[in-house]
Amino acid sequence: MKTFPTIETERLILRQLRPEDSVDLYNYFSKDEVTEFYDLDSFTELQQAESLIRIFNDRFITQQGIRWGITLKTEDKVIGTCGFHNWSKKHFKAEIGYELSPEYWGIGVMTEVLREVINFGYKELELNRIEAFTYPDNIKSRKLLEKSGLSEEGYLKKYYYVKQRFVDAVIFSIIKEEVTNDERSKN
Repeated sequence: MKTFPTIETERLILRQLRPEDSVDLYNYFSKDEVTEFYDLDSFTELQQAESLIRIFNDRFITQQGIRWGITLKTEDKVIGTCGFHNWSKKHFKAEIGYELSPEYWGIGVMTEVLREVINFGYKELELNRIEAFTYPDNIKSRKLLEKSGLSEEGYLKKYYYVKQRFVDAVIFSIIKEEVTNDERSKN
């Protein structure tokens, strides 16, 4: 995949992040409620957002992942990101990650995004397994993953060292055949 793909949903456009999106990312990554369950501290400088955009875009160039900026169709403002990292072509799997500006929480934006990104992973990246890691206390993320078809596989004790402490993680996954079987059972 040489060209960064754009995904359109009913309300949203998922597109490649641009340097000028750094202000939007900074605005929500500087909020503690966004970074509470993230492996980053809250941003204090615009350069941190600029660096994160470069990291996301470099992962696409090196084929290690893909991260879309989430924008409303009515406004080209980045309200969050979603995509794949830890992409292993050899093992046909990747880890999905996301975050969203708090003013858009609870209205189904990320559910809409995950549906399309997961489908993209299976169809375009030829993934067989999509997994996600979340903190045990991140109830909203756990519910979102379950609503999006991922199943909890296990509890990983002291799995990460983040923000000067060891933290547990819960792993979720969805396998391609599970999605295919779900689609068949609906027909």
